[in-house]
Amino acid sequence: QGQLKIAPAAMAARCRLAARFHHIHGANIRLDASHTEATRVESFANGLCFSQEPLAPGQIFLVEIEEKELGWCGHLRVGLTAHDPQSLEVVPEYSLPDLVNMGDTWVFAITRNHNRVVVEGEEVRARGRPWEPFLLIERVRIPRDTLVGRSRPGRYSHILDDLFKMNVLPATARRSRIGVLYAPQPDGTADMHIVINGEDMGPSARGLPAARPLYAVIDVFASTKSVRVIPVDYGFPSLQTLCRLVIQKHIVHRLAIDGLDLPPLLKSFCQHE
Repeated sequence: QGQLKIAPAAMAARCRLAARFHHIHGANIRLDASHTEATRVESFANGLCFSQEPLAPGQIFLVEIEEKELGWCGHLRVGLTAHDPQSLEVVPEYSLPDLVNMGDTWVFAITRNHNRVVVEGEEVRARGRPWEPFLLIERVRIPRDTLVGRSRPGRYSHILDDLFKMNVLPATARRSRIGVLYAPQPDGTADMHIVINGEDMGPSARGLPAARPLYAVIDVFASTKSVRVIPVDYGFPSLQTLCRLVIQKHIVHRLAIDGLDLPPLLKSFCQHE
């Protein structure tokens, strides 16, 4: 109970495929060779990106903000669309309002006071404890460690990492991790959820057509310049992740990892991932 009713092997394969950007994207976007990093190379618009594949029910498409650009107003925009990117004659300049106005698209600007649709009589659930190992969204169960942003190694990493875990930094801060998924409902529709640094912001759109393929939409807009896709493994944390958690409990900050007698690859994983 609490887990997706999808075979683990099938879900893992689907996640690996979808954890890339589609080759169809906005005119100002440049993708790296792996199609996991998207950078807007000029202006503030034409930064639309899509997931390479439609998402599976409960599958999160997670990105980390890599670079910011001063001088523009507005931030990252995230959502879902039922439009196959391949079918678009021209990629719209903006997700809001252009792509949304085409219909069957649900996109929101990422802000701290995030949009949430509440059904009459529904209680807003209390926020989960940040140290809980899994994020639960209805029947979806996702390891929280991957969902939370981490600072670059430095003297204050231990302070900044705790701020990411508590989700008190600005939602669009550099290194924040933002994801989108949909959760199927008994009536055949789906609710869209946006997750910021391991915290579920609640349903931001309801009544999505769960029977249709739904692609993630990432609009690298204005002050957000570059984002990177973060693969998410469902089920139990990997041995690498468990080792990292144990190591981090016994050090003051990540600079101390350099002095430990550990394999170089494990050191790098503990410091940077």
